This record gives sequence, structure tokens and C-alpha cells, in this order.
Amino acid sequence: MPHILSIETTTKTCSIALHNNGHLITCQDLHVAQSHAESLMAMIQHTLAISRCNKKDLAAIAVSAGPGSYTGLRIGASTAQGLGHALHIPLIAVNTLCAMAHSIVPYNHQQAFLCPMIDARRMEVYCLVTDPQGKILVEPHPHIVRSDSFATWIARGPVLFFGDGAAKCQGILAHQPQAIFLEDVHPSAQYVGEVAYQKFQKKDFTAVDTFTPTYLKAFQEKVAN
Repeated sequence: MPHILSIETTTKTCSIALHNNGHLITCQDLHVAQSHAESLMAMIQHTLAISRCNKKDLAAIAVSAGPGSYTGLRIGASTAQGLGHALHIPLIAVNTLCAMAHSIVPYNHQQAFLCPMIDARRMEVYCLVTDPQGKILVEPHPHIVRSDSFATWIARGPVLFFGDGAAKCQGILAHQPQAIFLEDVHPSAQYVGEVAYQKFQKKDFTAVDTFTPTYLKAFQEKVAN
């Protein structure tokens, strides 16, 4: 049965998960900013060790493809590509926002629209909109939060906003009863792996050599004041 190792490094969370035939074996989430470079490989080795899984038992590597932190995306992508090359196994790219929406679908008892958000600095977020079952209605894109943001969707029904970018909307939209904010929803390799298994069954793979993360915006270097 297929073992899939999943990598999530798009935000402050560094996360590794191992699934067997779509069932979670183990997941580690490290919520420490700027820890990805020094922690990722150690977390992968620990995950395989405690699961008694050899690298040669892996059928695919899944990676959270963004959007998100430019540096985090590069670290995750290069690690996934390196493992894919070394083990001669396919790479599965999973959109970070799609995986976040997937994590909420089972608990969406209000049948609300879903809007996962990732912080993109200042008053901008990366987001998408799905129906209550997670089907994409608005593709992933950068969005500048304004007073009329998501007005069309809020007028149609309740909208669940979540992720580390949602706080930017809360002060502007929280007065509207249809705008509902969920706290402590972070990207996790657990849900990357669940989506990846669906893609694995369809043989929806990404070429290891040509894989490029979904940046959505050009890299902007921080300038010290």
C-alpha cells in the first residue's frame, strides 16, 4: 500500500506527515518561525523512524506548493525535489489554500463558503473561495483587504474566514453576522497528505525537474530601517 510523505513549509509552521493508503500514520507540526531550514530534514528522519518506514517504502513525496512565504516555499520545494530525485518516486504538488479548505470541510456544519487566507504582508492576503464541499469558486489570488472585500459572498450566505491572514479582515468584516472567523487554523502536512492521496489515485503527478512553487507575487526583499 502506498506510503506518502508530505511536506508543509509555506508559513511559520513546519510540518511533516506520513500517510499509508490515505490513512494518517503520524504528523509533526513545529510552530517556530524561521526554523524550516534547520528542522525540516530532522523532522523527516524522525517521522520515518518512529513510523518504522524506510525511505524506499515511499511511493510519492507531496509538497505544499504555495502560496506563502517565498523562503519557506523554496525550502520545501528543494527538499521535496531532492527526495523525489534520490528515491525515483513521483512528486505531488498540493495548493496550500486548497489543503486548508479541505481541513475545514468535515466541520462545516453551517454549509458556509470557505475562505482560507495566508498573510501576504501589509493589508494583503493570499486567498481563495470554495463552496461548502471545498470546490473552488474563486482561484487562489492575492487580495488587498478593503471594506467591501468578499461582499458578494457574504451577501449569499455565511463565509468562514481562517488562516493567519484572516486577522486582517476581522476588524473590517466582523460586524457582519455572515462573516465568521475561525482561530488557530494553520497549514498542516496532514491535510496536504490527504489531498495528495486523492491526486495519487488519479496519477496527478508533477514533474520533479520542472516543479515551481505557486508564489503568486514576485519576491520582495526586506529592507532594514
